[in-house]
Amino acid sequence: MWHNIIVLIATLFVVSLTHWVYRWRNPKCNGKLPPGSMGWPLLGETLQFFAPNRTWDTPPFIRDRMKRYGSIFRTSIVGMKVIVSTDSNLNYKIFQQEGLFQSWYPNSMTKVFGEHNLSTLQGYLHKYTKNMVLNLVGYETLKNMLSEVESAATTTIQRWETSQEIVELKAGTANLVFGLTAKKLISYDLQNSSENLRENFDAFMEVLISVPIAIPGTSYRKCVQGSKKAMKMLKNMLEERRTNPNKSNCDYFDYVLEELKKDDTILTEEIALDLMFLLLFASYETTSTAMLVAVKLLTDNPQALKELTDEHEKIIKNRENPDSGLTWEEYKSMKFTFQV
Repeated sequence: MWHNIIVLIATLFVVSLTHWVYRWRNPKCNGKLPPGSMGWPLLGETLQFFAPNRTWDTPPFIRDRMKRYGSIFRTSIVGMKVIVSTDSNLNYKIFQQEGLFQSWYPNSMTKVFGEHNLSTLQGYLHKYTKNMVLNLVGYETLKNMLSEVESAATTTIQRWETSQEIVELKAGTANLVFGLTAKKLISYDLQNSSENLRENFDAFMEVLISVPIAIPGTSYRKCVQGSKKAMKMLKNMLEERRTNPNKSNCDYFDYVLEELKKDDTILTEEIALDLMFLLLFASYETTSTAMLVAVKLLTDNPQALKELTDEHEKIIKNRENPDSGLTWEEYKSMKFTFQV
């Protein structure tokens, strides 16, 4: 009798497990799911997604599935069922149609970048904060920043030439871009400030590939601590600006303080600080990485480097004054530079 009961329990267990695995690999949907593989239950295809690679091209994880399933496929990463789109037309529609799609990041990243950052906001609140950013760094603002960027880049390169035998390009570019962004957005002077806001951001990229365990000595712990320190500094700077308004120019903090005074505003101090935190990080990290890759690839491709150099020298040659600053028209004429 006991033997029959054990066999029955084992059979039920195997059937239930098989059914669970089947449902995992074939999730229900009101519409039609794209092709793909959900990988192992719970784990999904997380290990394949985070596997290191040495290519400058599309990551193998994406490239292999595009060949197998097409430009849109389903998978599971870090316990979440997701649809991956590499179709440019669909991606354009996704970004244009507010509220129909929901962006998602692991909880470990949300804890570092804040629960109210731009990537987690949805619907009208997301549209509101996005428009707020565009008002600060929109087309006209970028045109006006051109001379500042050129001046900062020229000064930095001259300093590298005269005082440094070896330049760590990514770190140097990150400092350059962070200094420009922080000065423009919150009037923060990296060179003359008593507290170094920049150093609190150093470990953040490691959170993307680290195990989210906040114990002493782990990368994730360093990210969380850096996040708290940076957020505290930003909060103190906002409070200082509230007490001593900036009379010389208008920046992000001035805009935030004016918005918070309005009775019908949907903006909160938490959203404003999380947004500033994300903007500072995203601006310098993406740009410094792109510059590092660009210089590496140009070094490996002398023909491309020559064409890039020729385009810039032609612009200088056509100037009435070779030492005059870069104009918006010259910037827009750099067709090959944009391809680089």
